[in-house]
Amino acid sequence: MTPDKQSAGGARAYLVPAGPVSGGELGLRCGNQGLRFLTARVLVREGGRITHDETLPVASAEGLFAKFPTDVQDQLVRQQMALAAPRAPMGLPGTERRLAFTRPLVMGILNVTPDSFSDGGKFLDHKAAIAHARAMVAMGADIIDIGGESTRPGATPVWEGEEAARVVPVVEALRADGVPLSIDTRHSFVMDKALQAGAHLINDVSALSYDPESLKVMAACDAPVVLMHARGDAADQPDYDHVLLDVYDYLAERVAACEAAGIGRERLILDPGIGFGKRVVKDNVALMNGLSLFHTLGCPLLLGASRKRFIGAIANVEAADGRMAGSLAAALHGVRQGVQIFRVHDVAETVQAVRLQQAFQDAAIMDAMPQNS
Repeated sequence: MTPDKQSAGGARAYLVPAGPVSGGELGLRCGNQGLRFLTARVLVREGGRITHDETLPVASAEGLFAKFPTDVQDQLVRQQMALAAPRAPMGLPGTERRLAFTRPLVMGILNVTPDSFSDGGKFLDHKAAIAHARAMVAMGADIIDIGGESTRPGATPVWEGEEAARVVPVVEALRADGVPLSIDTRHSFVMDKALQAGAHLINDVSALSYDPESLKVMAACDAPVVLMHARGDAADQPDYDHVLLDVYDYLAERVAACEAAGIGRERLILDPGIGFGKRVVKDNVALMNGLSLFHTLGCPLLLGASRKRFIGAIANVEAADGRMAGSLAAALHGVRQGVQIFRVHDVAETVQAVRLQQAFQDAAIMDAMPQNS
């Protein structure tokens, strides 16, 4: 269809960069990572119905959206500007260290639980957990993500006091090691106790929506927070009007809720929630292929695809710990779409793969730069 230039009447527009290349001056720039996207898919929907879907070749952003109605143009231009804006380093409470997004960061998963889907029970003992955290740092992990409650499908909810008792001693033991510590929790009590113990950021699968006090706790501190999308229980597989756009809208709403509560956008990291309330293959693959859309919200992007069930379904691998190769493929796919943080189980392998992919892209950028005569 040809868009009506008079008015889109409350339509929502979405800019999905595609066809990434490294270096050169053509295409849409993605933050400070050097990627350029040579095509842009523009979607418009009204009342849940897609009314326009077109892929445009991109030489430059100038005039790219001129044929669209003014309100759609405005949305697309704002998204393009957010896509291009460099992601500023994030301060971490209690330390001079900052999270810089000039290269992909690897977040090592430390489940201090008896029932996590991949490594439940291995690190419930605090000494084992501390040793594993330090081993992951030695392998190259940039962040350690400590979780005391499993969010796998069918997991039993954990009392907040017990969850805190699992994670706080680990934080206290590691806080002098100099590595950023993240706490994977949806409970405000645990957030508060962990931050007091020396944790540096919070990773909430509910995007600060599960516990009504979470927004207040995070507004009262200066720690970064990861907002993840999940619909219903982790075991739920609901239908979506359009999974990519629905997840985007949800995260946009949560960003707005955080800003209204006094949590600045500069402290927010977004996670589309691979495997959480998604149809195993269809929805997760659609999100993986549309990761670049989330950059237009102006926040760093975290991808947690490690060992997830969609990998096993596609590759016919039942055991979660047998999905490393698929996890690496997912991570490399994310690097090519500009993802800033990768939450993984297999740290050494992911660090090596990501560094190689980034080196290829950096070299291509240098090759594309004008040479001095």
